Amino acid sequence: MGHSVEKIGGTSMTNYEAVRDNIILAGGENGNIYQRIFVVSAYGGVTDLLLENKRNSHPGVYALFADDGAETLWRDALSDVGNALKEINTGLFPDTTQLEAANTYIEGRLFEAERCMDNLHRLCQHGHFGLEDHLLTVREMLASIGEAHSAWNTATLLKRDGINSCYIDLSGWRADEALPLDEHIREALAGIDLNTTLPIVTGYAHCKEGLMASFDRGYSEMTFSRMAVISGAREAVIHKEYHLSSADPRMVGAEKVVPIGRTNYDVADQLANLGMEAIHPRAAKGLRQQKIALRVKNTFEPNHSGTLIDCDYRSEKPCVEIIAGRKQVYALEVFDQDMVGALWQYEQKILGAIERYKGTVITKDINANTITNYLGVNLKTVKRIVSAVKELFPDAEVSTRKVAIISAIGSDMQVPGMLAKTVVALASANISVLAMHQSMRQVDMQFVVNEDDYEQGVASLHRCLVEVHDHGEAICAA
Repeated sequence: MGHSVEKIGGTSMTNYEAVRDNIILAGGENGNIYQRIFVVSAYGGVTDLLLENKRNSHPGVYALFADDGAETLWRDALSDVGNALKEINTGLFPDTTQLEAANTYIEGRLFEAERCMDNLHRLCQHGHFGLEDHLLTVREMLASIGEAHSAWNTATLLKRDGINSCYIDLSGWRADEALPLDEHIREALAGIDLNTTLPIVTGYAHCKEGLMASFDRGYSEMTFSRMAVISGAREAVIHKEYHLSSADPRMVGAEKVVPIGRTNYDVADQLANLGMEAIHPRAAKGLRQQKIALRVKNTFEPNHSGTLIDCDYRSEKPCVEIIAGRKQVYALEVFDQDMVGALWQYEQKILGAIERYKGTVITKDINANTITNYLGVNLKTVKRIVSAVKELFPDAEVSTRKVAIISAIGSDMQVPGMLAKTVVALASANISVLAMHQSMRQVDMQFVVNEDDYEQGVASLHRCLVEVHDHGEAICAA
């Protein structure tokens, strides 16, 4: 049958016993725990401490280091990281000797990181060197510490528990040169017998391409994807702390949502566009091209088959599979009478301004004299973009508004009247639709609503399109 490549998320990694029992021991084919490669994330919350909190933007070590005036603060933050990592070790290694080895390993990584950052800080005091030129390298170095910590620990604990595991460090620590990612993976896997050995691989991989430049904190998904492609895996598996479900159970109710069961990469792309990634689209591309199916499983329900994502699946009946969305979206509206007949010129320049400040376009509306881009950015960034657009088009009316986007997504949604039914469902909940979009591909419908209506809108569409139908593993709203 061949091997699988499996990625374990950070929240799951925090519970070693669940990883060992529910994934390693319970997940093998016919009782064989080998023929699998595991790519692991840092323990939950560790990358937030090393970089910045992705939910509230609270600065971590990297963010403080990037602020040139925060030298004392970043050192203190790095010390706090060390204490947090050793506290994790204490909970994992009751044996004093093993605990000492685990602490020694991570202390060495932290010490060298601090030494590198200190040398760089001193160097950049001279006018010929700019700190900004090296920040991405620092970000990658710091991020790698989290995965090195969790992978080393997991491989060591599995060996202790009688499983022949090996630690594969792709972080490039002390490497002479950065190899292309695919070559780096091939070299790391060379000589490993998957019949008798369980590789535990760092989610961060140092490579010539620079994963964080393209994927930022989604780098582990790219490592996981290329590992599956390069090794010729029969299946790729992601283990999370929850199922890929018909909606967020926190908004709809855990008793009302169901695992999707099966879908395709088109649906995964729509979720990624909303910031609710099953897998990063560019990571999925390699799996899709090699026709490697992706399975998303719940770590804490090992007997459930999870959701299978493949290239060719279409539901037997037209089907809404998930209600998803995103809050904290800024609608950037540009109106200009001179836009008529010259839309492409305006659009190109507006997108250039958005790209300059690394903004993410979720969707857009265009008519004869107005272009509205819906941006997944923070307030500081949207203000910068607005200023840039006003400089480009001083006679245009440029405005912003904070909104939310709700989307109904499915592998085949060609159901006559579904759009009308959806709008009626939102109207019956007294929710005004500010804008809407449905593409000819018929895989999603997007509704722009007031941010305050987001949770109620998700619940309303789930009730309308999912809960009224009988379903098993998959959701069919025929």
